[in-house]
Amino acid sequence: MDWLTVVSDGTERRIPITPGLSVRDMLVKARLPVRSACRGNGACGLCLVQVEAGLVNERTRSERLVLSPEQRELNIRLACQLLPEGDLRVRIINPAEESNWREIPPAHLRCMPSQLASESDWGEAEATYGLAVDLGTTHISVTAWDLKRRARVFSRVGANPQTQYGADVITRLLAAKESPRRSRSIARIVLHALNEALLPVCESDGFGPARVSKVVIVGNTAMIALLTETPSPGLLRSYTWSEPLERARSSFQAWSGVLGIPSSAKFAVIPPLAGFVGSDLLAGVLATRLTEEPGSLLIDVGTNSEIALWDGTTLWVTSAAGGPAFESSATHCGIPAGIGAIHQVSFRPGSAELEYSVIGGGEAKGLCGTGMIDLIACLLAKGELTPTGKFTRSRPDGFPVPRKNAPPLRLMSRDVDMFQRGKAAIGLGIRTVLAAARMNAGDLRRICIGGAFGTELDIRNAQAIGLLPQTSPTIVELCGNIALTGCERILLAADQAASGLAMLRSRATTINLGLLPDFEVQFLESLYLESMRA
Repeated sequence: MDWLTVVSDGTERRIPITPGLSVRDMLVKARLPVRSACRGNGACGLCLVQVEAGLVNERTRSERLVLSPEQRELNIRLACQLLPEGDLRVRIINPAEESNWREIPPAHLRCMPSQLASESDWGEAEATYGLAVDLGTTHISVTAWDLKRRARVFSRVGANPQTQYGADVITRLLAAKESPRRSRSIARIVLHALNEALLPVCESDGFGPARVSKVVIVGNTAMIALLTETPSPGLLRSYTWSEPLERARSSFQAWSGVLGIPSSAKFAVIPPLAGFVGSDLLAGVLATRLTEEPGSLLIDVGTNSEIALWDGTTLWVTSAAGGPAFESSATHCGIPAGIGAIHQVSFRPGSAELEYSVIGGGEAKGLCGTGMIDLIACLLAKGELTPTGKFTRSRPDGFPVPRKNAPPLRLMSRDVDMFQRGKAAIGLGIRTVLAAARMNAGDLRRICIGGAFGTELDIRNAQAIGLLPQTSPTIVELCGNIALTGCERILLAADQAASGLAMLRSRATTINLGLLPDFEVQFLESLYLESMRA
């Protein structure tokens, strides 16, 4: 038998080689962490390993496209493209975070549920706890509440493990469409991840899963469809994106078994609005009380970014393919916001030297979304980047971000391009809802920025590159995880939330950006790194 020896973080592990499987597939099977944001087709370029010994296949076309000359010289390969031809020894260059679940920073829970009814309409439950879950494309967030004391017991956020089936929702939907077995696996992996989030809390904080009586789940449309194993062919056809999703037909009793909570626990999976406008947006509108003031704009930034504008009578909503750049899950120098992430960047006054702040201090591991925005805005202001997103001088290895005790991080041209596409989609969505409401940026009274992304954002930098409209920065509110806090409102005051959700659904008009007659022209215009055009 041939063996694969894997070196990671100073430790070695030997696993048997399965003929026909790539190194990535064997690492996934052995539960060895390596970053990945595609289905093993080499598109993301993240699953980097260094071949130290052994015979392997020739480099594939994908590797020739994404690996730098420096990486090729060091014998670095993409694990998903690497096929052993006998015993093999590799070192993981780009490991995934081993500790997936962490406490949600208080700044991400800024819209605290308040002034809610003393009791919800779930009936006379004897159990004590309720769970609120925000199911995002890149991250899953969960909080537990003591329903009698009406107090938050704990909070956790972790990576959505479905990324192994694709960084974007379309790739995952296609994977689920392949077979009922694959669809079931994609759904269950989320439930097992939630169980993994709850177990440490049970041991350390005395949280009792046997006393959970209520679970509320919100999420974007694709995530809800995948979790509930709901057929969603309409999401794969752009011309039907505005149509409502088929009602979920889930076995909640089976879910209870996976989560380790009583089978009598009541589940509420809040249905999406339509197309790619999910129940996470509706929850965000509730959390921010968006409809209390005309001229209020909500932008929930993420892999699937959702936008809502209240004009006093109509809630104009749309979704935009923000992509993984804003959550830094598929860029060469990017990592999600957390310990070790650069979240603020500037040039030292009168100097070409970069200054930056790292979450938690210590050595920088990568840039999160806000750090990426700051860096691109700074490079644009310094003349290092053109408005078209091109470096003004040859940088085949990207722009270096120096570190004290490690090789520099590098912002690659491909990363800038990925960022521009996400920025352009969001900018086009904002301009579209404003046009539908016959409003302009000057008519806006509030701009609410949601998502974990929306906590450290430099508003002027975001405006300079065209991510936000040109308004007074004083009207911009950084609201944190509005989907989760809205979900908590539904958990704690179901009667109030039900009436609020019904009102929102009756007043909402969904706009399908893909059906705009001049979509391609407007999208291309939005790619420029410049102030948002009216």
